[in-house]
Amino acid sequence: MTRPTEIRGLVPAVFTPMHKDGSLNLDMAPALVEHLVRQGSAALYVNGSTGEGVSMTSEERKAVAEAFVRAVNGRIPVIVQVGHNSLGEAQALAAHAQAIGADAISAIPPNYFQPPAIDVLIDCLAQVTAGAPDLPFFYYHIPEKTGVNFDMVAFLRQAGERLPTLVGMKYSHTTIYEMQACANLQNRRYRIFFGSDEMLLSGLVGGAQAAVGSTYNFLAPLYQAIIAAYNQSDILEAQRLQGVAAELIRPIYRYGGLPALKAMMSIIGVDCGPTRLPLRALSKAEIEGLRQDMEALGFFDWV
Repeated sequence: MTRPTEIRGLVPAVFTPMHKDGSLNLDMAPALVEHLVRQGSAALYVNGSTGEGVSMTSEERKAVAEAFVRAVNGRIPVIVQVGHNSLGEAQALAAHAQAIGADAISAIPPNYFQPPAIDVLIDCLAQVTAGAPDLPFFYYHIPEKTGVNFDMVAFLRQAGERLPTLVGMKYSHTTIYEMQACANLQNRRYRIFFGSDEMLLSGLVGGAQAAVGSTYNFLAPLYQAIIAAYNQSDILEAQRLQGVAAELIRPIYRYGGLPALKAMMSIIGVDCGPTRLPLRALSKAEIEGLRQDMEALGFFDWV
């Protein structure tokens, strides 16, 4: 199996399967994993934003992580997002991820009481990663959601001295110039996973080795075509295909973002259920409207 530090390509941020009432439906995890493995996923990212990790209890998050690690059964790496506003809970989630055989951990920073400086952020992450001293760690930079937005180059320079398991970052921000600097830092010491599906090509040009995203759950063939065109130096074709991806994402935002993303799984026949409150799940009529809009844009040519 590919080591976490060697991951290249698409890493779906997996949806957490749920029943209509918002309870976990982990019986669906094996079918979802088979779908993702079959389409050539390089790894899986569990309990992140797409997986609604912040909306689950710690016990639920542990159950989800266990279900995906078990279903993957060592075929591809599983990265478990363990960030929490309680550092004690985050450390316990990290320890659990290591105990069940996950391949790496990732974490958002505390964000209700936000770290006031980079050194405090590193203090927080040191406490989290102490729970899983044997697992590679990817910091999860998503300032639009967390409000924590330090200079990531400065962060990596300082964190590299204090976090022995730090190997990279999930960079979910659109500042490509900073992401590129992170990718080039210290002779490309860190693995940078880009987190903006609409800008995958820009991330590749900027030096990202892999990409973590929601739409890779159901549009992997399109993004794999973008990567192939880029690797073959066919930039015009890569640009054209990235434009197709951007157009297909626009209706998803129009229908509410994450609830629409999750609804797309039911449209392709791998139903992961609705989103959980406080997100409002789409109605049947809205799902049908989304399906029609996506069909008009040629979505099913890529499924």
